Formats: sequence, structure tokens, C-alpha cells
Amino acid sequence: MEAVETNHRQTCAGVMNQVKEDHPWFGMEQEYTLLDVDGHPFGWPKQGFPGPQGPYYCAVGTGNVYGREVVEAHYKACIYAGITISGTNAEVMPAQWEYQVGPCEGIKMGDHLWMSRFLLHRVCEDFGVVASFDPKPMNGDWNGAGCHCNYSTEKMRLPGGFDEINNAVEKLSKRHNYHIQAYDPQGGKDNMRRLTGLHETSSIYDFSSGVANRQASIRIPRHVGEEKCGYLEDRRPSSNCDPYTVTEVIARTTILNEEGDVVLKLNC
Repeated sequence: MEAVETNHRQTCAGVMNQVKEDHPWFGMEQEYTLLDVDGHPFGWPKQGFPGPQGPYYCAVGTGNVYGREVVEAHYKACIYAGITISGTNAEVMPAQWEYQVGPCEGIKMGDHLWMSRFLLHRVCEDFGVVASFDPKPMNGDWNGAGCHCNYSTEKMRLPGGFDEINNAVEKLSKRHNYHIQAYDPQGGKDNMRRLTGLHETSSIYDFSSGVANRQASIRIPRHVGEEKCGYLEDRRPSSNCDPYTVTEVIARTTILNEEGDVVLKLNC
């Protein structure tokens, strides 16, 4: 019996079994946008727009956040269900939110994130709103939505692991297009609307990395740069990515040392 085309768990599980001795940990930052039933962002003026971005990120207070009751109900549902959820926050665009799942080892990352998405949709039913995972739900000067993937192996987490992190970044740099193709369900076409080099993103066409750089493809957190061990953050995955595919290709490139890039066909 063969897995259906959309079942990426099978190949991911095979890869994670091959790399289990490296104990790969993942933590994914799932961004999403709450929409009203008419498709307009929840809480936005029906005939216009809210004020410019700035006061909404990690904000509190009426007029600064929209839909916190949905967010907190989802968080509680995840805890009750045993999802490894570890945080949540309001995002840069009003009505946009993020929650973090992880750290999870191996195949559990995809399992937990997919179930958390199911629970989010189910909770939204009760509130009469819609959760959108579109990477760029609103055109213009508004942030898109991603699903940043934080990643480490046991060697990276140990003292002196910074060399291992840099080695992984070097391997990732040589397969940029391969990863872009795997980081959204449309082979990069969804992410093309988001990864413009603006709004805290890198360019979809270029690989970059740096310490505490929010506009890099791969960001090394500041404390990791100081402590010389820890993890890296791949900021390229889109909000509608398949976490099985994302974690699989990261393991293939950085642990199994697979090589070779592809040619992106984003304008076809």
C-alpha cells in the first residue's frame, strides 16, 4: 500500500528514523490571521483599514488586539489535548497572531503542529471566525505570515556547538532553492508574495544569514551567538507549510548531507 500524494508523514518518518541518534529538535512558530466570515480581517473597519503597523505587536488593550479570546481558548485546548504548545503572541499586523509549538523531537514536530491547526479551526467555529494560514492575506504595507522553524541537533546544543550550527548554515546555503520549493505547498509560489525583502523577511531569491537579523533567511538568535551553542532559526517556511516536509528537508540537508539544488519556476 502506498501513501497518498499529500501524505508527507511517511517519508518524514523514514528520515527521522535515520537521524534519531542526532536527536533533532524542532520548534515552529505558527502565524495566522483571524478573518471575519466575509473574509475581511477580524476587527478591522469594514470600509477601511486600521492605523499603520507599530502598536499591535505583542500588544494589549482594546484597539490594539483583536480576537484574544479565540487565542486563549485555542491555547487551553492545545494544553488539554497534550500538544507541546509553548507560547503565543499578537503579531505585527492587527488580527494576526502566532503560537509556538515545541521543542519536539523528530516526527513529533509535524504531528503536534498539524493537530494544533485542527484545534485552531475547531475553536474558531465556536467564535464564528475563520483562521487563515495564507502567507500574505492582505496586500500592501502589511506583514505576511510565516512558520519559522527553530532547529538544533544534540551537538549544536552542547558547549562549543556553534561550529555545528555554522556548518548547518553552510549546507543550507547551498540548497536555497530546494528548501524554498519545500517550504510552501505551491513550490514557492505562495511564499513569493511574502518573501520580498520587506516586512521582516529575506528575499526569496537570495540566501542570507546573520546573528539577530530578522531579515535573513537563517537567523542565529543573539544569545546563541553569545553562548556559542544552541539552535538556528530558518525564517523561510510559509504559514501554510507542511511541517513534515519542512523538518524532513532540514534533516536531509544538515544531517544526511544530501546535496544538489533545483531551479525555481515561480513565474510559470
